[in-house]
Amino acid sequence: MKLNCWEIKKCGREPGGKNVDKLGSCPAAIKEEANGINFGKNGGRACWALAGTFCDGTIQATFAKKIVDCINCSFYKRVLEEEGKDFVPSLEIHERIEDEQHQQVFIALFTESSEL
Repeated sequence: MKLNCWEIKKCGREPGGKNVDKLGSCPAAIKEEANGINFGKNGGRACWALAGTFCDGTIQATFAKKIVDCINCSFYKRVLEEEGKDFVPSLEIHERIEDEQHQQVFIALFTESSEL
């Protein structure tokens, strides 16, 4: 497996991490349905597609509210570059983890931005 977000960002929210007691486990670190996506452990290389991850010192909200920040994140760009043509995009991640609510939000955002 390749490096996961918590190994790069050092948030300490992975199981057994230094900040789990204070901030809780990160969804990216425990989302087993996302295991293997972009060759990561759980959601560790799909964090941008998961609500409740930790970025820039704060716990992020829903996918819809955080995706713009995420696509500018150095870790997102790293995964995109490392995976190249095999990169698994957000919509496919949502399909794989069967997160219907997030998938619908993503489709609505994509449709709205296409109309601009």
